[in-house]
Amino acid sequence: MQMKTIILTLASAAFATAAFAEDPIKIGVPVGLSGANSVVAPSVVQAAELAVEEINAKGGVLGRPLELEIADDASGAAGAQKAFDSLVFQKEVNVIISMETSAARNAGLPIISKGDVPYIYTSFYEGKSCNANLFVDAWVPEQQVPPVVDNFISKQGAKKFFLIGSDYAFGRGMLTFAKGYIEKAGAQVVGEEYLPMDGSDWTAIISKVRSSGADAIITSTAGGAPNVTLTKQLRSSGVTLPYGNLAVDEGTAKSMGGDAKDIFLSASYVTGIDSPENKAFLSAMDKKFGKELRTPNDLSVPQYEAIYLYKAAVEKAGSTDTADVLKALPDVSFTGPRGKISMNKQHHAPLTMYLGQVKDDGSVAVVDSFKDVDPGDQCPNL
Repeated sequence: MQMKTIILTLASAAFATAAFAEDPIKIGVPVGLSGANSVVAPSVVQAAELAVEEINAKGGVLGRPLELEIADDASGAAGAQKAFDSLVFQKEVNVIISMETSAARNAGLPIISKGDVPYIYTSFYEGKSCNANLFVDAWVPEQQVPPVVDNFISKQGAKKFFLIGSDYAFGRGMLTFAKGYIEKAGAQVVGEEYLPMDGSDWTAIISKVRSSGADAIITSTAGGAPNVTLTKQLRSSGVTLPYGNLAVDEGTAKSMGGDAKDIFLSASYVTGIDSPENKAFLSAMDKKFGKELRTPNDLSVPQYEAIYLYKAAVEKAGSTDTADVLKALPDVSFTGPRGKISMNKQHHAPLTMYLGQVKDDGSVAVVDSFKDVDPGDQCPNL
C-alpha cells in the first residue's frame, strides 16, 4: 500500500505557529492509519494533537512551536521504511514519537540510526529493543504479564493455559515470556498457536483450544483488528474460559461491544484512574474532540506523555541537538494521566500497572493495581 503522509493544517494551528518568530520543532508520528493498527491509530493521533496544542498555547518549547508530521506506516515493515525515510530525510523532523507494531519499529530503527534523531516509542511491546536513540515509555512483559497469570492461578484456579498470538515479534515475544512465567509458577501450557499478523480466521486454533483441556486462555495479537476477530470468534464458539488479552486496549475493548465482556487486561492506563491529572486530560480531550473523540487508552496516553517528556528534555538540553536531547531524556519526568513517568531504567520506564476486567459497556473495572513496577533488565549495555 502506498504510504500516505498527512500534514496537519488546522486553522488554529496555523494561527498559533504564525505567532512564533522561530521555526517549528517537527515531531514525526509514523503510525498505522491502515493495516492492523488502524483501529487504534486515530486515538494516538488525537492524543498527539492535544499535547501539541497545549504546549503551543503556553509558548511552545524554547520559544518555538511544535508541529506534527503524521505518516501512515501501514502497520508493517515495508510501510514503516517509507514513512521513516520520508519523515527523517525529507520532512527533516527533530524527533520521532509514536506507537507502532514491532515489525514497523524494527524496520524504522536503522533509519533512526542513520538519520540520528531521537525516537520515543510509545507502544507496549515484547521488550529488549535496544538502540542508543530509542526510549520507551510503555510497558514490557516483565510489567504486564505477572498480574494476569498470578490472578488466573490464585483467583481463577487455572492450571492449564492455552496461548494464542499473531506470528511476529510482539506476539511471539510476549507469549515466550508468558510461557516461562506460567511454568515457573507451577502451571502448564497445553497449547501455543499463531496466525499471521493479517490473519482473521481463528477457527482451527479455537478447535484446538476446545480439545486441549485448557482452563485459561492468554492471547497476544497485533493490536487492533486481530483482537476483534479473535475475540468475536472465541465468543461465538461458546468458549467461556478465563481470558487474558495482552494486547487489547480500552478503546478496542469498547469497539467489541458485548464480546469483550469479562476479558482480563493488564495496562498502565485505564480511563478510571482517579487523579487530577487524568481528570484534566480526559476533560481536555472531550473539549477538543467532542463526538469525534476516540477512547483514550494504553496506546494513546503514552503518546501524549511522550511529547511532554520530549519537551522537558529539549528544555533541559537547551536545544534540539540529538546528542544533547538523548543525554537529557533519562533525567526528565512528566506527571500526566498515568502519574509520574521517567524513562530512567535502561531507556525504559517503571510504571504503575492495573489489572482490569472489561464490563458490559466496554469500560474497565480495576481489579488490582501495582505501583512502580520495574521493567527489569532491558538494555543493560546502553
